[in-house]
Amino acid sequence: MEAGDAMERGYLHENQGPKIQDDSLQLPLLKDKKRTGSKAPAVILGFECLESTAFNGISTNLVVYLETVLHGSTLASASNVTTWYGTSYLTPIFGAIIADTFWGNYNTILISLAVYLLGMILVTFSAFLPAATALGGASVLSVQTVAFLGLYLVAIGSGGIRSSLLPFGAEQFDDDNAADRDSKASFFSSFYLCISFGPIVSGIFIVWIQDNVSWGLGFSVATACIALAFGAFVLATPMYKRRVPTGTPLKRLCQVVVAACRKIGHELPADADMLYEVSDKVDAQPMIAHTSEFTFLDKAAIISESDLEEMTEEAAGSSWKLCTVTQVEELKILLRLLPIWATSIIVSAAYSQMNTTFIQQGSAMDMAILSVPVPAASMGSFEVICVMIWVLIYNKVIVPALRGFVSSGGGDGEPSQLQRMGAGGLLMALAMAVAALTEMKRLDGAARGEVIGIAWQIPQYFVLGGAEVFCYIPQLEFFFDEAPDTMKSTCTALALLTIALGSYMSSLIYAVVAAFTATAEGPGWISDDLNQGHLDYFFWMMAAMCTLNFVVYSAFAKRYKLKTVLS
Repeated sequence: MEAGDAMERGYLHENQGPKIQDDSLQLPLLKDKKRTGSKAPAVILGFECLESTAFNGISTNLVVYLETVLHGSTLASASNVTTWYGTSYLTPIFGAIIADTFWGNYNTILISLAVYLLGMILVTFSAFLPAATALGGASVLSVQTVAFLGLYLVAIGSGGIRSSLLPFGAEQFDDDNAADRDSKASFFSSFYLCISFGPIVSGIFIVWIQDNVSWGLGFSVATACIALAFGAFVLATPMYKRRVPTGTPLKRLCQVVVAACRKIGHELPADADMLYEVSDKVDAQPMIAHTSEFTFLDKAAIISESDLEEMTEEAAGSSWKLCTVTQVEELKILLRLLPIWATSIIVSAAYSQMNTTFIQQGSAMDMAILSVPVPAASMGSFEVICVMIWVLIYNKVIVPALRGFVSSGGGDGEPSQLQRMGAGGLLMALAMAVAALTEMKRLDGAARGEVIGIAWQIPQYFVLGGAEVFCYIPQLEFFFDEAPDTMKSTCTALALLTIALGSYMSSLIYAVVAAFTATAEGPGWISDDLNQGHLDYFFWMMAAMCTLNFVVYSAFAKRYKLKTVLS
């Protein structure tokens, strides 16, 4: 849900140059008229509501499905969920590269939808297989095979959509039209709300159907949502404005490395102004100020005699022997981002507990609040509501209070993106600590033969919502602001990649915890029967990891130099 709001600033000044695709699918009437008032953005927003509902209809209660229907152990089910969830956030990086380089956003969405729908059908089919009579006494494919094949097809399809849908929606607006620019800003806010729509609907309705009626019916509702989205998207094809792919930005980065290696024996000039640079009117990319970090890469911009003979301004950006300072700085930006990016992986590993150990913890409690049944997976919907509350708290309470406090100092009072990310890291550590305290309370009650209510989980979900607001949203904003103009989509996918790697890391942590804590005499910290384990120790360990990660992050964030654009 964090991606939509955070992408707003990035796409407002991205993709303003590419040409509109001229193809036969575009209606002649639409080619000659202004796009102001087009219904295409509304279709895309409706599409996102349906897609978000479908994905969360699978993911929200998946760990329970793997345990109860597919009979997986607690540890294996948690590990499988985090691995799959991580894959679904790994695939957008490939979707972004394919969309930018080969297919374009429209074709990427269309093909991804077909894969997505097939995966949803297989997952739904797996829910009916256990009750089906096997042909000849044995099924050709096991239930687990069908389910996991479907799940990973969903991961591939959702990745293509995540990488392409928001920029495709931005393409429908004309940046030269004032009314369209205002509508475009509203579109991003609406897109954010649509992303939040899915977890709430799935957590309240689809999870209830899965737990109380039928897993097959619950998955069928989610599959129907993606089928409806597919049909609406295809039928609205004549409305869309489509852009041709702009090519991969990786070539510019590779040119810097090759050019620097070729000139490894050259000495850098004392004056950085002697390095090669061209006007932004020639290169079409905003000029970035030179920095003193990673000086070896500056050798790519050293002008040699052979360069003077061979290079022309028209060849700027296409040479493997000489690169502009801006090209060099683009690579330096990515290198500076890497430590910030890496520390986000630990935060994502902790955040992924919401889809695994939090649900398993809730399943061992009295799943009712004020006599109203509340499935453990539905607490994720409460976290979404907490995110919205935290957004209001930040905008209406925290920022005004800070502005009033520093008004005499001349600053605007709003924390920087890096500061907010640091606060998010601390809140994530606090969320793990609160979860540990809750588990201690649950274990204490279980020892006396009591079962505490699931309402005890509300504090940890509330703090987790604050961590999401302060960490993920400014992270995407930060990556957009710092990324080179040619790599904003790719950097968005890189930010989502931290969620994928965090989920994979969580699976690795489960395996390590099992290896070091499980013995012949005891099941370890994460046991199939949580009353026999020590999930509280696991949460305390995650809290310690997040705290240490915050210290490392603070060291890098303090020394980070922001990008300076000259033109």
